[in-house]
Amino acid sequence: MARVDIRGAGALLRWETAVTALLVIVFAGGAGLSPDFADSGNLSFALGDLSETALIALPMTLLVVCGQVDLSVASILGLCSALTGEFWNNGWAIESIVPVVLVVGLVCGLVNGLLVTKLGLPSLAVTIGTMTLYRGLAYVVLGTEAVAEFPERYTDLATSSIPGTFIPYPIALFAVLAVVTAVVLHATGVGRSLFAIGAQEEAAYFAGVRVKRIKLVLFAVSGLVAGFAGIVYTLRYGSARADNGLGLELTVIAAVLLGGVDFDGGKGTLGGVVAAVLLIGLLRNLLMLDDVSTEVQSIVTGVLLIVSVLTPRLIAVARTARDRRRGRPAPV
Repeated sequence: MARVDIRGAGALLRWETAVTALLVIVFAGGAGLSPDFADSGNLSFALGDLSETALIALPMTLLVVCGQVDLSVASILGLCSALTGEFWNNGWAIESIVPVVLVVGLVCGLVNGLLVTKLGLPSLAVTIGTMTLYRGLAYVVLGTEAVAEFPERYTDLATSSIPGTFIPYPIALFAVLAVVTAVVLHATGVGRSLFAIGAQEEAAYFAGVRVKRIKLVLFAVSGLVAGFAGIVYTLRYGSARADNGLGLELTVIAAVLLGGVDFDGGKGTLGGVVAAVLLIGLLRNLLMLDDVSTEVQSIVTGVLLIVSVLTPRLIAVARTARDRRRGRPAPV
């Protein structure tokens, strides 16, 4: 296994703490700026609005820790949304649609994984290609048509909250999955293998880690969760469209990197990612309450993405320069 840099682990904890502190500041500031911000109804809406981002961020965290990335998740969401609408138009019951759509999402993820593991292609290039492919297939399935009028009991399930709380059902599911993901990542041999692969893939391979199998499973899970997010998205908005979730992959990546996961792999915590997801969701909601355009919201997401990538690099450069001045070896 790759050697763990203790100083790097401490930096991660400080970064996670900083993101969490920023989340608290944004919440307090939002409550002061807008009387509606801290209202339970608005908080329920804000949490529901980040459901798909939160769900997809879980497997994305595991992928990035492992040194991989999946840019096709939003297109898989769109394809699964389009299929949901097409099947519904053809008289299928929701109970029949859901398992079929989940299988489609799983297959899309497996295609990504096989291209990466069997052909040795970089995941960034592969998923840029499949991002276009899956979105194109979504338009082949449904075109520019929008399908609505889904059963009310299912749309209510995607939009309503747990009785007595402001927590939407999809976010409650996310919370359960986040706990499971955190245990896998931080308290099991599988998680240690993910960090080892991300830090030094070749060393992990020679240490007995089944690198290709782990990567394949991660991409499959990513596709499966993106497919499920497509169903949630469709029912939450009550509309199946081929362009649903367009650009969502950037928000997911921004949350993962802002949460402190190193894009090169081998470093990160799930707690930081959860805090970053909530931070981005609350910022977006606050901007919406202030009638800020979606274009400006996209700019904010882009700035957060740049900051989350650039800041750790600048910190690492500064730390390396400091260590050299003190005559210390640079951390491995």
